[in-house]
Amino acid sequence: QVQLVESGGDLVQPGGSLRLSCVASGNILSIYVMGWYRQAPGKQRELVATITDSRRTNFADSVKGRFTISRDYAKNTVYLQMNSLKPEDTAVYYCNLVGAYGGYWGQGTQVTVSS
Repeated sequence: QVQLVESGGDLVQPGGSLRLSCVASGNILSIYVMGWYRQAPGKQRELVATITDSRRTNFADSVKGRFTISRDYAKNTVYLQMNSLKPEDTAVYYCNLVGAYGGYWGQGTQVTVSS
């Protein structure tokens, strides 16, 4: 089994920044992709950003130029740096890992952007 633990969610004013972290532990054989998804109230879960084992990144159009994703491969940790936050970024952010044994989700961390 694989466990994903997210942290870093908070209440922040528009224009502010946050950094989310996700640590993976457990029976990790190989990690192919780690990433972040989010789900706002009444909406479907959507991709925010992903990073592969070869450091290839992918971003949703809505966050390009504002968010960056990075990985610490030694620590099995993925980060999401979020800058210039907007009220529409408010959501529960979920960490996702795709590895040799399948896909896994974290429990989510709340990000609220409001004045």
